[in-house]
Amino acid sequence: MIPVPGFEGRRIAVFGLGRSGLTAARALKAGGASPVLWDDSVSSRMQAEAEGFAVEDLTGADWSGFAALVLSPGAPLTHPKPHWTVGKAKAAGVEVIGDIELFARAIAALPEGERPKVIAITGTNGKSTTTALIGWVLKQAGLTVHVGGNIGIGVLALPAPTPGAVYVIEVSSYQLDLTTRFAPDVAILTNVSPDHLDRHGGMEGYVAAKRRIFQAQGPEGVALVGVDEQAGLDIASDLESSGRYTAVVSTTVKDLDDHPVLVAVQIIYAEPGNLSIEGAVGVADISNARSLPGRHNAQNAAFAWLAARHLGISGKAALQGLLTFPGLAHRMEHVATLGRVRFINDSKATNADAARQALASYARSFWIAGGRAKAGGIDDLEDLFPRVVEAFLIGEAAGPFAARLGDTPHRISGDMASAVKAAAEAAAATGRDEVVLLSPAAASFDQYPDFEARGEAFRAAVLALGAIPASAS
Repeated sequence: MIPVPGFEGRRIAVFGLGRSGLTAARALKAGGASPVLWDDSVSSRMQAEAEGFAVEDLTGADWSGFAALVLSPGAPLTHPKPHWTVGKAKAAGVEVIGDIELFARAIAALPEGERPKVIAITGTNGKSTTTALIGWVLKQAGLTVHVGGNIGIGVLALPAPTPGAVYVIEVSSYQLDLTTRFAPDVAILTNVSPDHLDRHGGMEGYVAAKRRIFQAQGPEGVALVGVDEQAGLDIASDLESSGRYTAVVSTTVKDLDDHPVLVAVQIIYAEPGNLSIEGAVGVADISNARSLPGRHNAQNAAFAWLAARHLGISGKAALQGLLTFPGLAHRMEHVATLGRVRFINDSKATNADAARQALASYARSFWIAGGRAKAGGIDDLEDLFPRVVEAFLIGEAAGPFAARLGDTPHRISGDMASAVKAAAEAAAATGRDEVVLLSPAAASFDQYPDFEARGEAFRAAVLALGAIPASAS
């Protein structure tokens, strides 16, 4: 746990007692604060009481006595409308912050020579893989590394800081909205495409939330930005104009004027003289990295390469880390093989842009898609429909996706088990090497509690066919 100082003896309102909320309360208490907790869930309140926390209905509390409100990232800060706790906090002049901000203040409170390094990653897609990949590369190089945040362990539940340690933190737009002093040594924005627009009041608000990862960086901070979208280009230009060291990563060769550029392809490379991180110029051939297929993973690898080089890792060690990365569950995960058919679990693809990365990675695929559709559905994937041998559609979006696919072969399977069975049979019938790809391009909430549960349902259905798990092949 990371104790949070600065609030000794003061009352802190904590709303939302999920993973981040309860951990924040523990960290505040360890730092000497007096957290006051509330949640709409009776069971969550009971758990807090069992741990000895003060639980108080914040609807009737005296907000003038609070030093801050620690808000769950799941509660809206601004849109569609502010959570009622936000209104009460602002009326009383109480600052509203989140667990990432508490982490930032805990790190900043340490003497300068004792502060660990912090690498933070955000983006619409790829942030979890990039986070895990950086953590893996740094660990393989012998560093003390703690990985968490929006992935895995809540940031304040990570081990306490020690000199020389590195925190690799995934941060969501919701979490960034609740930060003011978060100043990572290396801040990474993988990409920006429309997502969570209802929570940010539209694309402008969403982009503004993402760029907050750079807002408090000092002159020594490093900004790494994906520039395959206009939003990334604009952010990189603004950062560079302000004098911030900025390196940009692209999956296509572009004329980017004087930007230092790392072009991400299966062979990661930088043109000599275009990358000012000393020693980073060279070639990193990741074409044999089984867990990093496709251009989007080349982009993730490029970010990991740059981050590792900035922390002093040699090019050889960084490359070795990239090649040995085992991959993440539910993200382009090769789960099993049956005959000449490979089954790929990309359940994390909850929007069309994420599914694009998966579809573009294979010349042919038997595509399982559907769920609770997001704005635009699969409209933006039309150029990739020729790569789809046949689509097998599930969930609420099955009908609309079928209509959008038009002449592209497809069938409505309805549920995961039916889709997997039909896709496996169709793929095997071709007599050639094929891929059955779960990349839903939709949220999971119509049939599953989260994308992890959906991915596990896919895995179970595949193994039920007698497929050989990838770990055993």
